[in-house]
Amino acid sequence: MLLKSIRVGSNDLAKTRAFYDATFGALGMSPCTTPGQYPIVMWDLGGVRFLAGPARDGEACTPANGGTIVFDAASEDEVRAWHAAGLSSGGTCEGAPEAKPQARGAFGAYLRDPDGNKLGAYHGLSMG
Repeated sequence: MLLKSIRVGSNDLAKTRAFYDATFGALGMSPCTTPGQYPIVMWDLGGVRFLAGPARDGEACTPANGGTIVFDAASEDEVRAWHAAGLSSGGTCEGAPEAKPQARGAFGAYLRDPDGNKLGAYHGLSMG
């Protein structure tokens, strides 16, 4: 099976675009090219699309309870840059960059985006 996309809720697309352009930029990804008049924003993360937009039911977006999206970083410095970019772009800290005991010592950090979605970035995280 191949994952095609992940979507998070956004109550403010301008803030969301700025946050993810900054954090994805720190991981070496290109900025969002979705035209401003579109009702969502989207990034191509090497074949998997990451989307953000309002809830289809018209209600306010809320973060997933227990949900975390983790991104791969090429180095510990990239994890630090990702975390710093998130903090300076409206995110909040959920775990400073450091070796994480819950990940067998892999180097990682956690943020919440401006809408409260929990994100992580890791270098050296093994899935085995």
